[in-house]
Amino acid sequence: MSSGRFAAGGRSRDLGAGNVLADMNAAENADMNAAENAETDPDRNAATDAARPGPAASDGAWPAVSVIMPVLNEERHLAEAVSGVMAQDYPGEVELVLALGPSTDRTERIAHDIAAADPRVRTVRNPAARTPAGLNAALGAASHPIIVRVDGHGVLSDGYVRTAVETLERTGAANVGGIMHAEGQTDFERAVARAYTSRAGLGGGRFHVGGGAGPADTVYLGSFRRDVLDTLGGFDEHFQRAQDWELNHRIRAAGHTVWFTPELTVSYRPRPDLRSLARQFLTTGQWRREVVRRYPDTAGVRYLAAPVVTVAVAGGTVTGLAAALGAPAWLALGWLAPAGYAAGVLAAGLAVGRGLPVRSRAWLPPVLATMHLTWGVGFLTGPRGAKRRPARIRWQGAAE
Repeated sequence: MSSGRFAAGGRSRDLGAGNVLADMNAAENADMNAAENAETDPDRNAATDAARPGPAASDGAWPAVSVIMPVLNEERHLAEAVSGVMAQDYPGEVELVLALGPSTDRTERIAHDIAAADPRVRTVRNPAARTPAGLNAALGAASHPIIVRVDGHGVLSDGYVRTAVETLERTGAANVGGIMHAEGQTDFERAVARAYTSRAGLGGGRFHVGGGAGPADTVYLGSFRRDVLDTLGGFDEHFQRAQDWELNHRIRAAGHTVWFTPELTVSYRPRPDLRSLARQFLTTGQWRREVVRRYPDTAGVRYLAAPVVTVAVAGGTVTGLAAALGAPAWLALGWLAPAGYAAGVLAAGLAVGRGLPVRSRAWLPPVLATMHLTWGVGFLTGPRGAKRRPARIRWQGAAE
């Protein structure tokens, strides 16, 4: 490893008891001048970051890494997720900080048993039970100059941490990430996983369907330079969802590079039933709307497609029903919208479901429709009361 700016261990600045307060609006104002260039010329950010020193320690050793994992009701997957971290073949020091929300299952007991058995694992409290609050709590307790984010239902691929550090060093990026490799264990989950990794499901983002390495708007999870997170104040706790996208936007606006590489993969366990999938996509759509409200320039075609389809299907259904109840007959043409959408979803399910078991293929059309329409409804409605909430970035928490 070449020499760089980080020490092999220790924080890049003193966090005291782990409490750091930062004002989102002040950070945005400070970065506003760089935002326009960052959006229009990602290569400029890449060139700037490539010129900065890499993350290797000054003595040539591999930098120490803190893995942070927010956890809530993950008894089914937590042990597997932790094993994926602790089995990493990484030459430097690795610690894992689990941010424990108030789970209603056996997650907390499992987490404490893991921490008692392995001194590299520590826990912090996340009483808010929200992902960004848990990430900030874990970040406040983390000790090292490289931060790797993992979720409680994700499993790192072999060599993930080593590849992430090497990519940070090689590219000079502030955050690197790769592919969310969805893997189901039931027929329903396999259908969801296939929808996740198809353009018919989530629109073709590189971290879902793959692609070439290079600068990106956002990546899945991420491996960060600690000094950049310090400067930007961590995750914005206002964003209950989409906090990773929002943070990557601020990273790019500050003149840094977010880098995608298909060499990094994380196995993701999908939601287990249609109801939980609908809830997930409804809230994701709501908070993606909040991102667009705060950053209007991010409203791309890919994010507007689902709301447009939702409006068309709902409007067509209403006019078709009106015709059936005695309104002018020409309103019956409205049925073309939901009928056309249903035909499209069935065709997409047949196309992307090749190779799946029969039951998984049967689940694909309702899965695709649920993803599209609940995301669209969420985007159209937005999160309740979000406009009244101030932007807030807060680190809190200390190791238990």
